[in-house]
Amino acid sequence: MEPIPKSEYNYANKIARITIKALEDVMGKNGLNAILNLAHLPHLIDNYPPDNLEREFNFADFSAINLALEELYGPRGGRGLALRAGRTAFADSLRNFGALAGVGDLAFKVLPLSIKMRIGIPAMAKIFSQISDQYSTVQEREHDFLYTIHRCPVCWGRSGSDRPVCFIAAGLLKEGLKWLSGGNEFRVDEDKCIAMGDDVCDFVILKAPMS
Repeated sequence: MEPIPKSEYNYANKIARITIKALEDVMGKNGLNAILNLAHLPHLIDNYPPDNLEREFNFADFSAINLALEELYGPRGGRGLALRAGRTAFADSLRNFGALAGVGDLAFKVLPLSIKMRIGIPAMAKIFSQISDQYSTVQEREHDFLYTIHRCPVCWGRSGSDRPVCFIAAGLLKEGLKWLSGGNEFRVDEDKCIAMGDDVCDFVILKAPMS
């Protein structure tokens, strides 16, 4: 696997740390170490990013971890692990950011589902835009929400893919929606991906829950 050239954009250390720890939970210590070695990031073995909000974790390194996951476990296996890691990252730690966006309090929890989604999905986008160089926007449409990542750390520096690859982001969104809605599962499909040559990464979130 070729190294991905470093970018001028960074993730908050804390987000990278949460994600790496989620990968360890999902695949075990040895699995994670193999991923970090393949991603040309051996210095992160037993040395995770600090638990702070400094923007110091390069998008290229985050993308390399995602690519290594695919290379090691194949597209289907990598997809499943990335989705699980994204969900675990939100469930374990990222939901604590909900308070930052005003969606963690009791007043929010008693709102109708449609209003929760209308407030909560843009709030999730805003959190990532505030604490990292990831830039996201949300557009509400008749039957769905379009969650667009304009600068995506998950596929940074990649091209030539024949399919979307940002499953860590999809897993985060799915678990975030489950938390926002009080336990519902929602369909989240990435239909544009910068790794496929698109200019943005688009995730379509259907308004009607699956369960």
